[in-house]
Amino acid sequence: MMKSVTKIRSLTLLSIAALALFNRPNALQAKAKQVLNWTESTELATSDISQATDTLSFNVLLNTQEGLYRLDKKGVPQPALAKKTHVSADGLVYTFWLRPHTKWSNGQTVKAQDFVYSWQRTVNPKTGSQDAFYLNQIKNAKEINEGQKSVGDLGIQALGNNKLKVTLTKPVPYFKKLLAWPLFFPQNPTAVRKYGKAYGTTSQKVVSNGPYKLTDWDASRSSWKLVKNKTYWDQKKVHLQRINETVVKDPQTGLNLYQDHKVDQTLLTGAQVPNLKSEPDFVVQKSSNMNFLNLNQNKIAAFKNQDVRQAFSLAINRQQLVKNVLQDGSLAPRGFVPVGLSSYQGKDFAKSTRVKNSVMPNLPKAKKLLAKGFQATHTKQLKLSLMIDDTQTSKYAGEFVQSELEKLDHVKVSLKTLPKTQRLTEERQGNYDMVISSWQSVFADPINFLDIWEANSSYNTSGFKDAKFDHYLDLSENEYAQNATKRWQAQQKAEKRLMDLQATLPLYQATKAQLMNPKVKGVVYNGSGVPYDWKTTYIK
Repeated sequence: MMKSVTKIRSLTLLSIAALALFNRPNALQAKAKQVLNWTESTELATSDISQATDTLSFNVLLNTQEGLYRLDKKGVPQPALAKKTHVSADGLVYTFWLRPHTKWSNGQTVKAQDFVYSWQRTVNPKTGSQDAFYLNQIKNAKEINEGQKSVGDLGIQALGNNKLKVTLTKPVPYFKKLLAWPLFFPQNPTAVRKYGKAYGTTSQKVVSNGPYKLTDWDASRSSWKLVKNKTYWDQKKVHLQRINETVVKDPQTGLNLYQDHKVDQTLLTGAQVPNLKSEPDFVVQKSSNMNFLNLNQNKIAAFKNQDVRQAFSLAINRQQLVKNVLQDGSLAPRGFVPVGLSSYQGKDFAKSTRVKNSVMPNLPKAKKLLAKGFQATHTKQLKLSLMIDDTQTSKYAGEFVQSELEKLDHVKVSLKTLPKTQRLTEERQGNYDMVISSWQSVFADPINFLDIWEANSSYNTSGFKDAKFDHYLDLSENEYAQNATKRWQAQQKAEKRLMDLQATLPLYQATKAQLMNPKVKGVVYNGSGVPYDWKTTYIK
């Protein structure tokens, strides 16, 4: 009798163990090739943390590098290299204890000094980082970037190999979210010094400390690979052996590849969306990506006139753009800050701060304002070039904006189509009349959209400057930093001011309509930050 009971117990334990093994992603790997085939609509611009500016570059960096924190599927920062964190009572000093023995892909140990080196490199004016202003809350960062202090004065110290101290200029309620963004990740000093200005320009000239390593890429290629990094500290949670990323600019080509089972995901646009939205593998990913039209006041004198800018905005019917042209679930904007990005006391920022006449069409009024603006600026006609990306969605949007603006008297618009990497360079240098650009938040707070329009922002290439707008932002980030209500109100005033002056013309809030292989599991998507984290992804 005793032997039978023992035998039954043994069989039960074996069954439980087998069931547990079967339900683990590792067990599923035995049944599926752990390779993800992914499409992108643009080329990869850089793999240099200090030089990255676009969403795709940061997406690759998120998956190939590791910082103090990573965001979970709810957008909450979770410890990564930071084993323990202490924040001072006044919110100004952060002390981090790092996980020991974590490695770079070149075999070197990740140290606290690598964070110091990375942040100093980004704020160093010689580096020319367009995103350096995001470190301005670090003590002395702004002064260093403006050439007034040396990089050694930056408020970050390595207290040994595994202890890091950061001093802020003010309490920053979203600081841990920033630390989960690749701009705040460490960099390997040996590799950066070895390759100099060529660092991050090819996969051979960069090292990784994240879940994957970048391979088979240089600026001329339209494909690259992310390969599992065997030196990653948490590699037991990384199930994919490889991610193949391929640039596919034509949505029909992407659909054909997907239907032929050559890729696991493809973006949809136009008529593809209503035709395929009933399919079981149809996915809609909400996003805080705002696409907008910038009018270059530094190049076109008439754009300095508020009536001209408002006329251009009133000429564009955003509802027709999203419903009849894009057809992909994108939203007509309420303002510059996207819907769903942030809320306070149950109120969505974008919905509660809407300046209706800044995004609603009114062609008769637009014509009157343009005539008034032309008279004030002694302008007879405008022959303008509109710079756009060479993706199908950008072409759809560009052609629509072109047709809308040409409804205005004495306005002619030609399209200048460029690969995104080249468009970013031209825009950064101010070489455009008008440009359709986009902004994807890196953390869920309105300031992440508003501060790009400060007078001294490196992203403010159109020449917009307004002291009152800057004052509202200053109140938000300094005097009211720890007063949630007043901070919210100051940001609302800034948004309304931005839209009243029509500093930029919001066009649409992008939504990612996709077909996704249902066997792809464990993708962490963040609509208000770097979108795709594939650390825990696996093929079922």
